[in-house]
Amino acid sequence: MTYVNKILLLFLLSISTSFAQETLSKKNAIDIALENNYGIKIAENNVKIAENNSSILNNGYLPRITANGGANVSLNNTELTFRDGEINEINGAEAQSYSASIGLAYTLFDGFGRSYNFKRLKETYNLSKLEAQTIIENSILQIFTVYYQVAQLTEDRKNIEASLNISKQRLERAKYSFDYGQSTKLELLNAEVDVNNDSIRYINSQRSLLNAKRDLNLLLGRSVSENFIVDTNISFNLAFNYENLLEKAKKHNVEILKAQTSIELNNYNLKFNKSLLLPSIIFSGSYGYNKSKNDASIFINQLSNGLNTGVNLTWNLFDGGTSKIRIRNSKITADNLEVQKEQIENELERTIANSLETYNNALFILQAEEKNVETNKRNFSRTEEQYKLGQITTIEFRQAQVNLLNAQSNLNIAKYDAKNAELILLQLTGDLLNVEF
Repeated sequence: MTYVNKILLLFLLSISTSFAQETLSKKNAIDIALENNYGIKIAENNVKIAENNSSILNNGYLPRITANGGANVSLNNTELTFRDGEINEINGAEAQSYSASIGLAYTLFDGFGRSYNFKRLKETYNLSKLEAQTIIENSILQIFTVYYQVAQLTEDRKNIEASLNISKQRLERAKYSFDYGQSTKLELLNAEVDVNNDSIRYINSQRSLLNAKRDLNLLLGRSVSENFIVDTNISFNLAFNYENLLEKAKKHNVEILKAQTSIELNNYNLKFNKSLLLPSIIFSGSYGYNKSKNDASIFINQLSNGLNTGVNLTWNLFDGGTSKIRIRNSKITADNLEVQKEQIENELERTIANSLETYNNALFILQAEEKNVETNKRNFSRTEEQYKLGQITTIEFRQAQVNLLNAQSNLNIAKYDAKNAELILLQLTGDLLNVEF
């Protein structure tokens, strides 16, 4: 047994004794990612923060209520001199004072600033949801890319294993022929070399497959040692149309939606800045209780309580021009956002056209590679028959074998390239999270 074959045997034994493999469907992969993916978790927490910030509790719509209380005690030596000259000394006179109050303040009018700020925070919340959607879409796209990489490597390994078995059969035939003097030592050595090369190729394919599985487990937010198999069956959407894709993208593409939300957000920023030029009216009220006792005072005890109310008007007549600068900048920002939206729309048209062309080309290449595989299968079948009859050399047989393996590899590449191109179109139209896989 050659050194490479010994390594291959040990490698296969280690695989066969590994844990049972679960079947990881595409839907299960998405569900696991939505629950465990690190980037998605952070994005969802950021959405929760934005939602809390947009609450009515964070916008000054509710009154502010405060309570205060205090107590003081003092001991003093006091000397009192009256008008008639009499002097009265009091040593260790104790003085006590107690106070408590509760106050309420409520903004009756602030130039509609609260309303605009509330709407501004709502748009910030919407924008954070769109940012989270971007992260989720990119994560799902990345997960599918690696998922299909695992699928491609799985099929490649299967084809390489089949080719390895063919080489082993040829080696056994070469040994038999050599033992009976029907072939040369050179043919036997060539067969051994081909088995060794195919064994190395199989080991490398298995290593690449295991690495890709670890990459996928990491993206799914679970232990990288989880073992699984994937679904290699895929289908394609053949009904894509440029006009329909563009129309759907303008309504649902996340970058377009973020641009529109940013425009709305800046609109409320402008209105909020204008509200600072208007007066504010604040109602306030309080109830207070005060009690004091002083041994050195004419009145030993004093008690007071009462209710106070009032309305205050504040008008920032001039702030050095700061508010006007903010308003001007908000208007300039509005112009920039409109330009950016137009740029995004034009780039989206270009990207959809390019992506659709890429997808159609990928489908064409896929069909061509499928025909190529069928041709190579027929060629190898005839070559194998001729080889068994001794009508062709081992070199010709090996070439047909390698051609078939290369054609199968190219078919796998074409198949998953086409699927990844389809996923990009789905992301551009905002459908990536809505379709069933």
